[in-house]
Amino acid sequence: MKPWVTPADLLTALRLPLAAAFPFVHGAAWQLAIVGAVAASDFFDGMLARRFGESRTGAVLDPVADKFFMVVAFLTVARSGLLYPLEIVGVLARDIVAALGYVGAWLWRRPMALPARAGGKAVTVLQLLTLVACIVASPHVRPLAWATTAVGLYAIWDYGRAAARAGAHR
Repeated sequence: MKPWVTPADLLTALRLPLAAAFPFVHGAAWQLAIVGAVAASDFFDGMLARRFGESRTGAVLDPVADKFFMVVAFLTVARSGLLYPLEIVGVLARDIVAALGYVGAWLWRRPMALPARAGGKAVTVLQLLTLVACIVASPHVRPLAWATTAVGLYAIWDYGRAAARAGAHR
């Protein structure tokens, strides 16, 4: 039986106050420090979970913390005007669809746990790179946003296919 909380969960939980603080932090250096802390916590909580085992809390908390941070961070950098609203929606498309899928599964009482997939991990890395590009006002922010959108659409398709297969084997 999985434990309720592990050290990995405590590390994951740190992303929530970092997300809450992000809109109130001014200055690129401080915002980059928060993005770095979030990326490190995401990397190391996964490592800890693989090493010492996952928990019931972590299975829910990790994706929620990831999506909450990304939404807050991209809404915060949207004020810079470097990305159009459609581009921000594109960058967050995988997270939006995942959240809607989770709510739908919960409403229909058909929970399904899908392990992380390569496309999803690639989207997370590209989201972080796009966020950094926004913070430093890089001329590459738009191409990164569109690359993130493209990989995100692939990830949506890939997770949908995996969910359909998992549902067929129930």
